[in-house]
Amino acid sequence: MAEDPARPLRQLAASGACGLDEVGRGALAGPLVAAAVVLPSGFHHPLLRDSKQLSARQRETIEPLIRQEALAVQVIAIEAALIDSRGVGWANRIAFERLIEEVAAPWYLADGNLALRTGRRYRSVVGGDRLVPAISAASIVAKVFRDRLMGDLHPHFPHYGWAGNKGYGTPHHLGAIASYGICPHHRRSFIHRPQPGLFDQVAIAPSR
Repeated sequence: MAEDPARPLRQLAASGACGLDEVGRGALAGPLVAAAVVLPSGFHHPLLRDSKQLSARQRETIEPLIRQEALAVQVIAIEAALIDSRGVGWANRIAFERLIEEVAAPWYLADGNLALRTGRRYRSVVGGDRLVPAISAASIVAKVFRDRLMGDLHPHFPHYGWAGNKGYGTPHHLGAIASYGICPHHRRSFIHRPQPGLFDQVAIAPSR
């Protein structure tokens, strides 16, 4: 149920609203990760802003504080295979809808402009990660969660450099795909074929 757009955003944000944001939409590998956060009234911190405006160290500093102080925190990951089969827009929408079902709040403020299928009151907010503290917090939680996941995958597929590029299409990552092919964590639908037979070559993680 989309919320009345005439109601001031500041009023909604101050009413215990749950902030929703995602990371990883444009990555070539790894999941899309979305988070939901409900902040207590009056929560402030100088690092509470859009995760893209923070360094990795700054995100790692504030993320545990958010988890400690938040009234609710939930994270969901949509794997690459589902993104390939259903699309990244679907993945983003279904992640938000599942989070809304799992986290109780009077309102839900979702970053972006998605139309969500839910009976609960929500508003999509373009640029919400810069405007709404709860969405900023969700962006930080989602980013830290996904970065750690990609770091955990890195030792299994070290040639892709995921500890640094987090699965995004950097020159090093693209070069490694051209040299080694793809692995099960890559999104086939996102990768253009730089050479014939690329998708016939699938990199397998070494057994440990």
